[in-house]
Amino acid sequence: MQSLLSSDYKKNYRKTFFLAYPVILSQLGHIMVGVVDTAMVGKIGTIPQAAVALANSFYILVLVLGIGISYGVTPLVAAADSANDVKENASLLKHSTIINTATGILLFVLLIAASPALRLLHQKKEVVDLAIPFLNVMILGMIPLCIFSGFKQFTEGLSFTRVAMFITLGSNLLNIILNYLLIFGYLGFPKMGIMGACWASFISRVAMAVAMFMYVYYNKQFKKYWVGFNLKNISSIQIKRILAIGIPSGMQWVFELGAFSFAVIMIGWINPAAQAAHQIATSIAGITYMMASGLSAAASVRVGNQMGLKNKKGVRMAGFSAMLLVLVFMSFTAFCFILFKNYLPFIFNSETEVTTIATALIVIAAFFQLSDGLQSVCLGALRGMEDVKIPTIITLIAYWGIGLPMSYLFAFKLNFGSQGIWYGLALGLTLAAISLFLRFNYISKRI
Repeated sequence: MQSLLSSDYKKNYRKTFFLAYPVILSQLGHIMVGVVDTAMVGKIGTIPQAAVALANSFYILVLVLGIGISYGVTPLVAAADSANDVKENASLLKHSTIINTATGILLFVLLIAASPALRLLHQKKEVVDLAIPFLNVMILGMIPLCIFSGFKQFTEGLSFTRVAMFITLGSNLLNIILNYLLIFGYLGFPKMGIMGACWASFISRVAMAVAMFMYVYYNKQFKKYWVGFNLKNISSIQIKRILAIGIPSGMQWVFELGAFSFAVIMIGWINPAAQAAHQIATSIAGITYMMASGLSAAASVRVGNQMGLKNKKGVRMAGFSAMLLVLVFMSFTAFCFILFKNYLPFIFNSETEVTTIATALIVIAAFFQLSDGLQSVCLGALRGMEDVKIPTIITLIAYWGIGLPMSYLFAFKLNFGSQGIWYGLALGLTLAAISLFLRFNYISKRI
């Protein structure tokens, strides 16, 4: 393999970075909604913070499934764009819009039906009583979020990434302002407590979807893709093509983040303080994960471009350059986790029991940063090659077949408590990273 410091690789690093950084900031926007909610609700108390953790453990599963399904269009758009096939991308825009709107509605209905199941998970009653109404309002945001993601992934496939970044950052600023007004009742607004956080999130996501639609619809660069746009002549073949990538991509996220969500339930069997600490640690680790997922999205686009050009060498260089970038970045974040482990928890909570547990979990998170980043970018590179079925099976086995059972063993049989749960999660991430890297190396050699 060519030297990773050669001039060709250096060009790939630059291209990947400049494509990725707006996506990174945009991806951060999704996770920052939950982070801001966690931090601000933590000012109210541990029980409300534990309720947000429990509600988000359900909501995040459905959220990442919706976002993952929207990913199905990105490599297809990238490949068609490399071939200058405007007609194909116009078709992809139409069918992606239909799919993502329908996905948002379907997931909304599923969450409404599933939210009472929180009472069946043996959680503290006072936590569940707050979590269910919080979740029911958060559910409303699924439809605008899926619509936003559909247009965002289409534009990213064309390598237009900056406007989605600005829209997401603006939405987060709106969410922070509304949180202050609605949670604490400033400037004459009603003091809604924990419910103010979910209404703030919903309003900001509606604004985000409207802004993204207006950008794609009115921008001159995208006019050619709207020509002849209608709901007639819907192609089942095109829908299947998008979903064949989108559904496995969504399930990959569900299997990974679902493991962390189920960990919330297991930690809830310990006590609310451990549950609140888990939410703090996952919020912090989620920030770096979303940064890695931005590089993953860039890898998907760049690999998809090279697939459209039928350039085997380009495919491998695009994939490996993104992997090296994420390893360098996640090494830095791991160092920061260790350095600031005693300070980060106090951003979210000031209770000694909660912050002590969170500090220990942040140290464990530091050690799986490299694995988390590598597996994410490998999934993106494989998605760019339209290889999604085997990677989905790998994530299922790594997280649910090995990671979670080991979490239960470490936590409740070997009595490591909440730290034991995170030891199991770290093991699952490491196995996934190794397996997915080997998969990319194997497949890319045999294009």
